[in-house]
Amino acid sequence: MRSGCVFDLPEKRREIGELEAQSVEPGFWDDAGRAQRLMQRLTGIRSQVDDWERMSRQVSDLLELSELAEDDESMLAEIREQTAELGQQLDQMEIQLLLSGEHDESNALLAIHAGTGGIDAQDWAEMLSRMYLRWSDKRGFSTSVLDWTEGEEAGIKSTTIEIRGRYAYGLLKGEAGTHRLVRLSPFDSAHRRHTAFALVEVLPDVDDDTEVVIRDEDIRIDTYRSSGAGGQHVNKTSSAIRITHFPTGIVVTCQDERSQLQNKESAFKILRSRLVELKIREQEAERARLKGEHVTEGWGNRIRSYVLQPYTMVNDHRTDFSTSDVQGVLDGDLDPAIESYLHQQLQEQSEQVRAD
Repeated sequence: MRSGCVFDLPEKRREIGELEAQSVEPGFWDDAGRAQRLMQRLTGIRSQVDDWERMSRQVSDLLELSELAEDDESMLAEIREQTAELGQQLDQMEIQLLLSGEHDESNALLAIHAGTGGIDAQDWAEMLSRMYLRWSDKRGFSTSVLDWTEGEEAGIKSTTIEIRGRYAYGLLKGEAGTHRLVRLSPFDSAHRRHTAFALVEVLPDVDDDTEVVIRDEDIRIDTYRSSGAGGQHVNKTSSAIRITHFPTGIVVTCQDERSQLQNKESAFKILRSRLVELKIREQEAERARLKGEHVTEGWGNRIRSYVLQPYTMVNDHRTDFSTSDVQGVLDGDLDPAIESYLHQQLQEQSEQVRAD
């Protein structure tokens, strides 16, 4: 059983006490959004404490059994089996320790943009959207496509997908960066090998986040006709929405819904999430600056390669994760790659704590 994590049980119990005290204060529910987030936090910490206390009891029981087992091979075999199960549970609980950031329990907005590579890049962007939708389904998360811009000949130029489920953002935030595909292009008449790129952005879904204030004078809202699939309705109504945020230069478009009101609500959801994500990036950049580290963002941050020719391999450029089962990964078997990244983050944090 691996144990490289530290769970401060007394501190968690103290936080539970503070949150419970806040929850019974007069006027607690006056701010429904804040109250809901606090109760979600309280539920999450209680669940963590219950899990660690249960595991502690199981370890104690196994230690007692091992003293009684002596030369009883059947009992020793059962102890080994239960110990292995505890090891797997510990791996999952180690990951949860990393998912303790301010927004890690939140839903996620996943944006995918086709990059260099022409039609292949647009097809690659659509393949990635399918991969994350399948991963979400396997996780039991629910999804909604908020924006979908089709390519001229195949694939998509971009999409934004809302993924709803506990820890969706915390699990997916390590997927942000450039994803590279190498394959024999189905769009090349000579069937030559092509390389295509797509950018994945992961934003916390902060639909009612009080940190973000969007002033009317800071934005411009434009309406226009949707493009792509949708039939005659798309061509006849100006239901698509574009919001420009002047202070940051962020531009958000949404055209997937038939209703202009629905597109407007989705566009504001995306804008709020982008503003919070911008704040998170600025905080991370400042921490990195103080440590003397260099942070690569956006297109310069290539995180993973998916090679279909001349061999089959998925390689994560930040961790030691690799697999020849490319099709499995593209079908949504992403947990090993995600967990490899999270375990590496945990190890780096532990090393930083020891260094400090």
